Amino acid sequence: MHRTKVLQFALAAAALAPLSASAQLGRQMGLVDPNVATEAQLLAVPHLNATVVKALMEKRPFMNIVELNTWLLTQGLTQQQLGESYTKMFIHVNLNISPREEILLIPRAGNRMAREFDEYKPYVNYAQFRREIGKYVNEQEVAHLEQYTFIPIDLNTASDSAILSIPNAGPRVLREFKEYRPYPNIEKFRREMGKYWNEKEVARLERYVTIKQ
Repeated sequence: MHRTKVLQFALAAAALAPLSASAQLGRQMGLVDPNVATEAQLLAVPHLNATVVKALMEKRPFMNIVELNTWLLTQGLTQQQLGESYTKMFIHVNLNISPREEILLIPRAGNRMAREFDEYKPYVNYAQFRREIGKYVNEQEVAHLEQYTFIPIDLNTASDSAILSIPNAGPRVLREFKEYRPYPNIEKFRREMGKYWNEKEVARLERYVTIKQ
């Protein structure tokens, strides 16, 4: 099969298939990533006006939700307003390494969930997350919390669908990620991806990956 056709098939499969244990992000429920969202998507977020959206798009990418939150506060939004904004927009937190201050920005997470998220690290897959967090909240609440998170994928073994679940990943990201396998270290990833994207975009993509030894 021609290479382009293979990539098109992989994209279609990723879009149609339900998220599995190997998927990159938790089950999504309409949340948009401010680092890759369109202007129209951002304008639909509560409390984001045209001025803030324009400035956000010029400044992005933000490396984590705390960085974005700090910046939005300088734009005149209150923390209460941002809590409402985050029901529609968020930068996903890494379940295995994100600090408490990131988790606390997840709507309805609070101190208890910050503690429980931390207790069961490292997370291998979402089946583990659902099982452990399901000890404390119902299935609906687990799904609500899950949408704000991701589990890093192994650069050397991740499936096409897992790679394509990275926000704004497409055929080019899939192709370049796979072309340079195996990655002995993260420096190789930075060097090779730096041929195609600027340093900030490489850093954004790096958030979602790991190299298992």
